[in-house]
Amino acid sequence: MSQLRVAVVGTGSMGTDHIIRINTRISGASITAIIEPDQKRAKDALVHAPEAKKFENIEQALASGLVDAVLIATPGEYHEAVIMPIIAAGIPVLCEKPMTPDVPSALRICAAEVKAGKKIIQVGFMRRFDEGYIELREQIASQRLGELLALHCTHRNPSVPDWYGNDMLIADSVSHEFDIVRYLTNSPIVSVEVKQLKRNKLAPERLNEPILVLMETESGIVAAVEMNVSVQFGYQVITEAVFQKGVAEIGRSSGMTTWEAGRSSQSEHTTYITRFARAYDDEIQAWVNAASKGGIGGPTAWDGYMSVAGVQAGLASLRSGNKEFATYEIKPTFYN
Repeated sequence: MSQLRVAVVGTGSMGTDHIIRINTRISGASITAIIEPDQKRAKDALVHAPEAKKFENIEQALASGLVDAVLIATPGEYHEAVIMPIIAAGIPVLCEKPMTPDVPSALRICAAEVKAGKKIIQVGFMRRFDEGYIELREQIASQRLGELLALHCTHRNPSVPDWYGNDMLIADSVSHEFDIVRYLTNSPIVSVEVKQLKRNKLAPERLNEPILVLMETESGIVAAVEMNVSVQFGYQVITEAVFQKGVAEIGRSSGMTTWEAGRSSQSEHTTYITRFARAYDDEIQAWVNAASKGGIGGPTAWDGYMSVAGVQAGLASLRSGNKEFATYEIKPTFYN
């Protein structure tokens, strides 16, 4: 099988990490094109993909004849403008979450894909490829411990960049939980309530956090999500599932434990790139395998829309302090 020729749009930390991943750890693909307006970022990215050609926009890359599939790693507000020409070209795309920043744009993308008549959009919810989440989903489905009663989720960052604003607590970070809670429970989220915890005085002035996000699914499961982006010590994503006959937990660090001076300590991740390294590898490999056949290997554009709709309710609650209800369009049969 010939190599899948991949264009990467956006070469910040996530895009560059994917370039390195595809060219060093993934089989069946190589980077042939880079689309990045920032000249320094583009130059730095090309170090990891010296055979690739730089383009100014997605239209130029698609017209070059060098691209079989596209990976989008720009901020969410730029996704629609990049995805629409790709849908018209009919080639597979992996779009990092959030698919778009709002419901109308997400629905426009879904409508365009439905009209084109072929699923080509995979959304980058890499947690679905994490071994712990896969095992936990199987545990829930098996009902070996009885019915699932509740989920306790923690999502903690040591710090965040200067461009990270307060709305991004929901729109960028908790967007993962809007997808994974629905994935674990196989049930849509019907309401969201954001509680402000005691503010961390070490947090940047622009951020009012940590927060507690209460999500309720249609099946009656409440997921309590602690979102904390100034926790200082490391990066943690932990999920505890409470069942009728037991409890299951995933996500604790498996780093080295050191015993010294009468106490022990264990290494912790400091970034999502290491915490979910294998999940990203498995996600991109699944996408490459499917894209080589013209399809997708993971969450669909409709999954992207469902997360965006949950985020919209979460943002409304963040601003109002009240419980807000999520509403969804009827799922097109195309996505069944």
